[in-house]
Amino acid sequence: MSLSIGIVGLPNVGKSTLFNALLKSPLARVANFAFTTVEPNIGVVEVPDERVEKLAEVEGSAKVTPATVRFVDIAGLIAGAHRGEGLGNKFLAHIREVDAIAMVVRTFEHKDVAHVSGKISPKDDIETILTELVLADMETLQKRLGVAEKDAKSGDKTARKQAEIYKRIAAMFDKNKPAIEAKLDDKERELIGESGFLTLKPFLYVFNVGEEGATQAPEDLVEEYELEVKSEQVVVISAKIESELSDLCEGDRCEYLKELGLDEPSLNKLIRSAYKTLGLVSFFVVNQNEARAETVRDGATTPVAAGKIHSDFEDKFIKAEVTRADDFIKYGGWKGAHEAGRTRFEGKDSVVQEGDVMFFHHR
Repeated sequence: MSLSIGIVGLPNVGKSTLFNALLKSPLARVANFAFTTVEPNIGVVEVPDERVEKLAEVEGSAKVTPATVRFVDIAGLIAGAHRGEGLGNKFLAHIREVDAIAMVVRTFEHKDVAHVSGKISPKDDIETILTELVLADMETLQKRLGVAEKDAKSGDKTARKQAEIYKRIAAMFDKNKPAIEAKLDDKERELIGESGFLTLKPFLYVFNVGEEGATQAPEDLVEEYELEVKSEQVVVISAKIESELSDLCEGDRCEYLKELGLDEPSLNKLIRSAYKTLGLVSFFVVNQNEARAETVRDGATTPVAAGKIHSDFEDKFIKAEVTRADDFIKYGGWKGAHEAGRTRFEGKDSVVQEGDVMFFHHR
């Protein structure tokens, strides 16, 4: 899918170092001064998922294709960005183009890496970024609400509903909270879809810690810094460590992780969290040619999934034969899963479940 997650934050918090580690490539420039990144760097990253490798082994697939997530490294933000301060206008324009936001905040001290505000305070960093995004959205809200209220007075029922939604969002902005806190349902989001609120996007908070803090639990950091975010939205990562890991061979990487007390690179957790934040689920198509992980929005129907395999399949969809990835692996493929009673047929109204292995029947 073309869905993307934007890496944002204040200058010098480690966004580009993190991005380069994700891509295992020095694509983004890293330096100790603000606004090193001007135009966004874009990269596609594979989603770590051992299931697709195991499915390929069972079927003897010649090729393995994992799911992917698209990351965008966006210019650093400063206070006043909503008025165009720093690279504010570019920052806001670039963030409008992504589907979710990964906000990088810095907890480590380093005498050679200056913090733009002169002190390390994750809480202040988050508040600064949220405030700028909310202020930018408030300008959008004032215009949209004014038009909706005017049209509502003339009897436009859709405009009346839109005005009600905008007022709920305004109540969040009054508390300096993002629009997503208004908890709109899918129909309400669709009604105001053209508004383009920045803070209606889902958020992920990436704590860039020092080497000594790489094993910290998200809930401990949330408590330590008295943050009003959910621990499940937090990923703890040391961009420095991840950068070093990306330069090592597999054997040395495993040994280094063991020394650090980590069971896997923290980047894997970030990628999976980004995938979840985007609201995606994986399904698999397995044959002798390829074991392939594909992605759809959570809640997508089986014909939509079929369309991911071939554009004609969605319209020509008849039914899908489905089993779970774990069952496919456990029982040795389609034949074994069928004999064990672990397969089923799904029609046009069924919803794709995370981990489904699917074979599509079409006209």
